[in-house]
Amino acid sequence: MKTLIVLACLMLSANAFAECATNARGETACGNGQSAAGYNKNTGTAWTSQTNQNGVRTTQTNRGGEAKTMNGKGVARGPGGTTCYKTANSHGCN
Repeated sequence: MKTLIVLACLMLSANAFAECATNARGETACGNGQSAAGYNKNTGTAWTSQTNQNGVRTTQTNRGGEAKTMNGKGVARGPGGTTCYKTANSHGCN
């Protein structure tokens, strides 16, 4: 599985070498500032994240979740169809 993570990190770093690190929770993350990928061996969740030209970061998981964020605000959609949001003044789910 670690080989798969390293390959994903290398693919995401077309213009710059990706730095990879494993934290205390067992999550491995690699990124170059524009793209990132990671894997949590404890939960089996893998994720990828990319930033577009407008600064919006889109993150997707292998379990079907997706989030679009910018400056601490954003919208997340769970695999079950739940949508949550966070703005400067409020947050919630529906």
